[in-house]
Amino acid sequence: MNRRTLIGAVAACATLPLVSRVAKAQTPPKTRNVVFVHGLFADGSCWSKVISRLQQIGVNCTSVQNPLTSLHEASEAARRAIAAQSGPTVLVGHSFSGMIVSEVGGDPKVTALVYVAARAPDAGEDYTALAKKYPTPPATTGIVFHDDWGQLSEEAFLYDFAGDLPPHEARVYYAVQQPFKKSLTTEKTTNAAWRSKPTFYAVSTQDRTINPDLQRFMAKRMGAKTIEIEASHLALISHPDAITNLVLEALAV
Repeated sequence: MNRRTLIGAVAACATLPLVSRVAKAQTPPKTRNVVFVHGLFADGSCWSKVISRLQQIGVNCTSVQNPLTSLHEASEAARRAIAAQSGPTVLVGHSFSGMIVSEVGGDPKVTALVYVAARAPDAGEDYTALAKKYPTPPATTGIVFHDDWGQLSEEAFLYDFAGDLPPHEARVYYAVQQPFKKSLTTEKTTNAAWRSKPTFYAVSTQDRTINPDLQRFMAKRMGAKTIEIEASHLALISHPDAITNLVLEALAV
């Protein structure tokens, strides 16, 4: 069993007793497809706990393996996943991939957008300049570059990225993080799909990777249905019920 399969299996076993409570709390979904996109310092397995909950109630889930090379290539990977869906689809992004959600979420097949502690710049906006209006989060200093490729150090990952996960669990996700190309962080979106689609946002109040006040600003500007979770940057792993319920709200639109 490879690492990615192991993560999914462990997550599914851990969440089974909770699925019925999550499902009963929501209106039956109108949309049955969800495409998830991961951000920096991660891979597609970071959505395993949310996916396992949704699959238990019959929702079709796809987690994109974001190449983390360029915004264009990352967007194309998401577009292929959306095109492969059998009908209306909710698009969900975490962290950096909020930019991908904004870029490709205008697709007619996409019915709603969900941002989880995610970047949400306007079309053509310099996200780096926007972020500098808020105190720099600690994780930024933990990025280590090897030539043009960066990733978080283990210490920064454990304390500033996944601070509310048990260390043994955080180390598993640290092991599968994918390096990103340095130029990726300076690119700008050409679209802001949140201006035309129903939008939902989960703010992580204990986030040390994206400033929580910056998250609140972006969510308010979008007019998103917003929840706040007392969580690290990885609320999708540490608080999967809350994220699942938010996705279910988007599926009910």
